[in-house]
Amino acid sequence: MNDSVKWLAMQQLLDSALPIGGFSHSFGLETMVQEGRMVKPAQLYAYAATMLLQSWATSDAMVIKAVYRDAPLAQWERLFAVERFVHVQRIASETRSGVEKMGRRLLQLAAQIHPRLDWSPLQSALSGGRCHATHPLVHGYACWLLGITEEQAIQGYCYTGIVTCINSALRLMSIGQTEGQRLIAALTPLTEQALRLAERLEPEEAHANMPMAELAMIRHERLYSRLFMS
Repeated sequence: MNDSVKWLAMQQLLDSALPIGGFSHSFGLETMVQEGRMVKPAQLYAYAATMLLQSWATSDAMVIKAVYRDAPLAQWERLFAVERFVHVQRIASETRSGVEKMGRRLLQLAAQIHPRLDWSPLQSALSGGRCHATHPLVHGYACWLLGITEEQAIQGYCYTGIVTCINSALRLMSIGQTEGQRLIAALTPLTEQALRLAERLEPEEAHANMPMAELAMIRHERLYSRLFMS
């Protein structure tokens, strides 16, 4: 692929309409809305920005970094160890399940739309129980196979997190489509700051600092009524 086609192929991975189930998961946002802690657009902006800079950039992005470090050398077990290290830090069982479901659906879909690329390292590791095929792992591997740069892969993943969060909020909060797009536009420049944070860390230094969000994710399974799976 030339660079322009690679860029377009990446856009397909970032499309909110990509059928990997992201629309089914709010990752604790639904709990915060029901509990009255997420009412105004400004609160939603603060939540998404904090998730971006204190979770996605410092945790999930480390799996993507490990892909670009380890996959070229076929150091698969080292890569899968980073994935496990990040995955076990997800406290809520619904969240762990959701990230796995999205990743495995992405792996299945990507193998079908790009059959000439070699997906066997992840496929065999998943079937053998050596990896979880979580969303950041499959996203990073797909971007690497497509020839996307590490920086674009990380920023793209962060952008997907922003869009998924805002789209979930559109179904949970009293905000309209225009306000949702305004929030996405305001949050997107923060992906550069997220990239700089990720660049300063080694994959084995992955961490997250979102205790209130984690508690919301845990409490989600006990909500009286739910629109989302997590």
